[in-house]
Amino acid sequence: MWKEIEQFFSGAPAKLKVAKLMVELGFGINDKGKVVCGNVEIADTSIAKAVNVDRRVVREAVKDILGNVRMKRIFTGLRPAGSFLKDVAPELGYSVVEIRARPDAIGVIAKATTYIAEAGVSIRQILAEDPDLNPDPKLLIITERQIPGEVVSKLLTIPTVTKVSLS
Repeated sequence: MWKEIEQFFSGAPAKLKVAKLMVELGFGINDKGKVVCGNVEIADTSIAKAVNVDRRVVREAVKDILGNVRMKRIFTGLRPAGSFLKDVAPELGYSVVEIRARPDAIGVIAKATTYIAEAGVSIRQILAEDPDLNPDPKLLIITERQIPGEVVSKLLTIPTVTKVSLS
């Protein structure tokens, strides 16, 4: 999907910045042509400020998106994924496992969740960053409690994993 969006906005880097923010945050476009997060309209000026462009660039990007059947289907279908617990995990008594692997890795989530489950630790949330959007993607796993040291050792045996950290 991202490669398609990059190609659509090739030659328009400011509009691409708008599109990237929308994809990263799950901002869609509603039937009135407004950028939304769920059912909350987001002001063009707020988006413009976030990506350091003029507000008219935001409006032009939305107009371009709505003028293309494929882009319209993508952006009118985007939805936010919900709250992410990483920063509040300690307050909730949860732990965060951060795994870095080669961006082209396959099976990391499957193996990591298997090792954690085998240790009897419940997983509350998982976020895998998209390597097309993030040059240094992470797999973040929120667990009900700290995982045992032997699980960290197992995670490090996954062939494409380069680093594991806990918080």
